[in-house]
Amino acid sequence: MIRMNEQCEREGLRRIAELMCVAARTAPKASGRDNIVTAIIEDEDERRALAERMMLIGEQAGAPFFTRDAKLVMAAPVVVIVGTRLDRLHIPACNFCGYEGCEEAEAAGTRCAYNAGDLGIALGSAVACAADHRADNRIMYTIGRAAVELELLGAQVKIAHGIPLSARGKSIFFDRK
Repeated sequence: MIRMNEQCEREGLRRIAELMCVAARTAPKASGRDNIVTAIIEDEDERRALAERMMLIGEQAGAPFFTRDAKLVMAAPVVVIVGTRLDRLHIPACNFCGYEGCEEAEAAGTRCAYNAGDLGIALGSAVACAADHRADNRIMYTIGRAAVELELLGAQVKIAHGIPLSARGKSIFFDRK
């Protein structure tokens, strides 16, 4: 059985996506507390549902770049989503969130800065993995916003970003309009 470009590339992207999830999971985390959650979306219907939510958000917010990114979700055969659950770390004398302590920050409804920082490190590790394997990719908060609304990573995940993957002769993420 001969496997041609598209099949080989799709299977390769799937393996890369799995490795990206490993990279995100093993990225360093503040106080060693792991709140990172990852998912891979390949199914066309699931990608379409995500893209439709992105377009709806864009329409409601008057932000056409959500629609631009939704088209890229449909063009990319694999999408990795990396998010974080919100969990205060109660690190003494931190105040990175702008409050004197976690109790004051929680009363104000502020999110823990470490959760967002850990997510950034996990995303960097994931896209470094994709780059190491020469998969075209781009971090998109627009995907994460829709994924959070759809609770694709669970109800506890409140911050996420998506990373669509592609393998073509020219990156589909290069000439975004």
